[in-house]
Amino acid sequence: MTSDNDLDAFDWLDAELQDTLDEDFEIEFAEPMLSMELRKIYRSQHPEMLDRKVYFRNLLRLQAELIKVQDWVQHTGAKVCILFEGRDSAGKGGVIKRITQRLNPRVARVVALPAPSRREQSQWYFQRYVPHLPAAGEIVLFDRSWYNRAGVERVMGFASDDQVEQFFQDVPEFERMLVRSGIILLKYWFSITDEEQQLRFMMRIHDPMKQWKLSPMDLESRIRWEQYTKAKEDMFERTNIPEAPWYIVEGNDKKRERLNCIEHLLTKIPYEDVPSERVSLPDRNYNPDYERRVLPDDLYVPKIY
Repeated sequence: MTSDNDLDAFDWLDAELQDTLDEDFEIEFAEPMLSMELRKIYRSQHPEMLDRKVYFRNLLRLQAELIKVQDWVQHTGAKVCILFEGRDSAGKGGVIKRITQRLNPRVARVVALPAPSRREQSQWYFQRYVPHLPAAGEIVLFDRSWYNRAGVERVMGFASDDQVEQFFQDVPEFERMLVRSGIILLKYWFSITDEEQQLRFMMRIHDPMKQWKLSPMDLESRIRWEQYTKAKEDMFERTNIPEAPWYIVEGNDKKRERLNCIEHLLTKIPYEDVPSERVSLPDRNYNPDYERRVLPDDLYVPKIY
């Protein structure tokens, strides 16, 4: 039996779905400049892609839960740190974008650090990451993290064997310290197949709106696929600790990848509904003697549309 409250919730969801569809379509429109040939190839490789309506309805439901997480984090002063790792083009950025899409950027912020400076290279390895860790009431999402040393730095020769070994010895205790300090630490690895990465790289090459995503380092990563695989396996073996385990998200289907990751994330944060006061809009003060000034036309943006 469906209650009136359930019907109200369904009505709200339908209204919200319609209200946000244009925004979501704009974000999801991932192939604007692709040739028909490439589109056909991509779709032929993904015959069982998740239905768009199913995807959007679940995404909105999960994003509503993420807002509850945000409220709980602010209310309790919790500290949440989420690491997103994986091969190039595995979908990390897409998941991060959907997580933060409706959250307050003052609460949930993304950290994507550039290559270390010469000064940072001379510091304790973890030093450049520590200032970005969450304070009370914050959610921090690392788009790549200190695990650069176990991946790209190791494979590309930017770190010596001794530095990599020191990292593997230090990182478990570093993460245990974070957890002991009260930080909720989650580590996600986004996994795609060799064939899927090749296809996504080809799409980036042929899409002018995505070519900026393809760096020389990305192209080099294709050559060294097997070296990256070995580095990943070593990383899991030596850094998958009970206090901060790894979670692997299968990413060949981007929509399922996003929903599965967010669903899992919600199960790992012990959030609850927090009390909130009903918001009411106050009446505007009205002064009958006030006259609005007429501003010059050249201050206004032209109405082209």
